[in-house]
Amino acid sequence: MADIFEELESDVQSYARSFPVVFDQAEGAYLYDTDGRQYLDFLAGAGTLNYGHNHPILKQALLDYISSNGITHGLDMHTVAKERFLQALQTHVFEPRGLEYTVQFTGPTGTNAVEAALKLARNITGRHNVIAFTNGFHGVSLGAMAATGNSHHRDAAGMPLSGVTPMPFDGYLGEEVDSAVILEKMIDDPSSGVDRPAAVIVETVQGEGGLNAASMRWLREIHRICKRRDILLIVDDIQAGCGRTGTFFSFEPADIRPDIVTLSKSLSGYGLPLAVTLFRPELDQWKPGEHNGTFRGNNHAFVTATRALETFWSDDAFAADVKARSVQLLDGLESIAARSSGALERKGRGLMQGLSCPDGETATAIARACFGRGLVIETSGSEGQVVKCLCPLIISEQELGDGLDILQHSALEILGKQIRRAS
Repeated sequence: MADIFEELESDVQSYARSFPVVFDQAEGAYLYDTDGRQYLDFLAGAGTLNYGHNHPILKQALLDYISSNGITHGLDMHTVAKERFLQALQTHVFEPRGLEYTVQFTGPTGTNAVEAALKLARNITGRHNVIAFTNGFHGVSLGAMAATGNSHHRDAAGMPLSGVTPMPFDGYLGEEVDSAVILEKMIDDPSSGVDRPAAVIVETVQGEGGLNAASMRWLREIHRICKRRDILLIVDDIQAGCGRTGTFFSFEPADIRPDIVTLSKSLSGYGLPLAVTLFRPELDQWKPGEHNGTFRGNNHAFVTATRALETFWSDDAFAADVKARSVQLLDGLESIAARSSGALERKGRGLMQGLSCPDGETATAIARACFGRGLVIETSGSEGQVVKCLCPLIISEQELGDGLDILQHSALEILGKQIRRAS
């Protein structure tokens, strides 16, 4: 049966190469292949399954909705499922944080949410340029790809990518260089060659870029620079949002209020496609149908998203659990790094952390060794040099400890082999 993948599926497939088995079932923090082998999942759908696989509360809500003949597909028409989702978003997310955002339902992918954000910013300001940052990743459609740093993705465009000026992310030029100062100077200097931007788009933690975490001070500076110059600040919270860093929005600890926010991945709570672009109400200057798509109305995703918000975000208990597991992950990764004789370095924030390795070959070897021990984990970074932990947020203390044990054994095994080869 597995031969059908090789026969018919495009070579563009990626994750299947890292995990060469056929998966059959999943529950909580675990995947199971067709031979019944169990794998701890530290990939979680690239951050799409924050509440784990087939969470029973979310699953039951979906089953009840389907059995009652609820609307499945609704374009952008009003439905009960959409109404309940919007109410839950207002009650459990916006109001407790004092946020006021208009919600645009874009096509169901994160890259479409980014496209909508960029298009809206350009239309509002009448300016075309957008500032993006080194190692940023915002999607692989042309507009989002222009704001993405990695050449592996950019080179696949087949045409020049324009309309975006890259700037150094926090720490890109070393701890001694404040890249916010550089950004401000380049924007203000009429001879810098940087066109006055419509927007600045940023990830607070760069997931695909190698778990580079911006400091809260730097984020506040970027917010200040934008606000004083009538430049719209877009926070791409597609991977770092929905609780991944310990708060619903990853920018909350910086006490900033972006003009535009993009969400997708874990928004539905169940792995169902759903994406939104949030923006200040006064920025809602779209004409009807200017940015549309057939699959804006995934009502099944509205149902599970609503239940996820009601279950996990009605109080602070879940966020406290995530923060506790984040500390456990940090301590575990620091311990592994300390035993690596300087070869490994912990990076990231919240439950979005990992180990930076000397090179991509080392990181890939560690990830493969983990898979052999029953842990699904992937790499990220400009050279794939970071082993990235994206476990479900509902993971237990024991499960996280088990995963860290596998990661430690695998990392020290690969480093030991390298040392022996070198000697």
